[in-house]
Amino acid sequence: MVGTKVKEPKLATHAVILAGGRGTRFWPRSRTRTPKQLLNIVGKTTMLQQTIERLRPLFPADHIWTVTNVEQSAALRKQLPPAARKRVLIEPVGRNTAAAIALAAIHVRHAAKGDAVLAVLPADHFIAQPERYRKVVAEALRVAQSPGRMVVLGIPPTHPETGFGYIERKNDVSIGADSEEFPLFPVQRFTEKPELALAKEYTASGNYHWNAGMFFWRVSTFLEALKNYLPETYRDLEELGSHIGKSTYAAKLKKIYPRLQNISVDYAILERATSGANAGESRVFVIPAQVGWSDIGSWAAVYELLARNPGENIAAGEHEILDAHGNFLWSPTKLIAAVGVQDLVVVDTPDALLICPRDRAQDVGKIVQALEAKKRTNLL
Repeated sequence: MVGTKVKEPKLATHAVILAGGRGTRFWPRSRTRTPKQLLNIVGKTTMLQQTIERLRPLFPADHIWTVTNVEQSAALRKQLPPAARKRVLIEPVGRNTAAAIALAAIHVRHAAKGDAVLAVLPADHFIAQPERYRKVVAEALRVAQSPGRMVVLGIPPTHPETGFGYIERKNDVSIGADSEEFPLFPVQRFTEKPELALAKEYTASGNYHWNAGMFFWRVSTFLEALKNYLPETYRDLEELGSHIGKSTYAAKLKKIYPRLQNISVDYAILERATSGANAGESRVFVIPAQVGWSDIGSWAAVYELLARNPGENIAAGEHEILDAHGNFLWSPTKLIAAVGVQDLVVVDTPDALLICPRDRAQDVGKIVQALEAKKRTNLL
């Protein structure tokens, strides 16, 4: 009928899991071929398996894509559902999150034969409330169905944290939001990891959220932003996209991918979309997500997640403990005896033993750097 508005069909949804990190702060368990996301850091299953389990009620297995590297691809595939193993994308070299997401976007577009909605998610985060998390993700996917919209999940800060980026929201709830449980706020700006004094201000204000690296948008929305902000990378990826499904693809990937710009999606797109001339009309939105989130960034973070009482010892494996408090002890194959020590991290593997104070757990990555400098590849 003339004058009748045709409702746009709902697009299919796909999940993109970024799983190429090394997790150096989880050495000696985390190695090049078996990084943090492929280990059972918290619980009996691996971080990747927990991520997949959270998503399966929302996405069929053949709509779950994983971006990884050559070293991890074989072990990673073994942990995926059979249909998702065909959706593994292997970067020939690391080029940060903007390139990784763009690689996934052109593959999803090819598989979907057109546009689709993407959920871009890390492989190695912990979510204590998976059911609530799925409701938040479903709402974010709904909002991202609209052309031009980019949605991020913001974690309400529980303390002043200097190790995370922050999302500043505007005070007004977006007109486009129709969920009282999960309100939608326009993003004012993305901010860098702050000094402690500024982190305290952010936490007290109520208008800032931790940036957990969970993004939602149409493939077309993302690629249009890539075209505007990283035009050379966009042109290279479009060239690569024309070879998907052809015998020439592997050679083109190897040739093109190393020349892509090495930059995070936060810096490349989200910060630019909310700054300067782009700040007038809101295109980027944040949904506060109180879902029991932790990035589990160190052994100390694992301790804090598992300890139920102050000073409790957390031990994996057989142990005898006397007058010891606040320790994280991991030794699945031999007895650990701890006497009179406190606030230590002890992680035992067949070829290495880590001992450090819990408050120095962030520095474990420096040990990996030292081993790299000494070319101790057998320990990496």
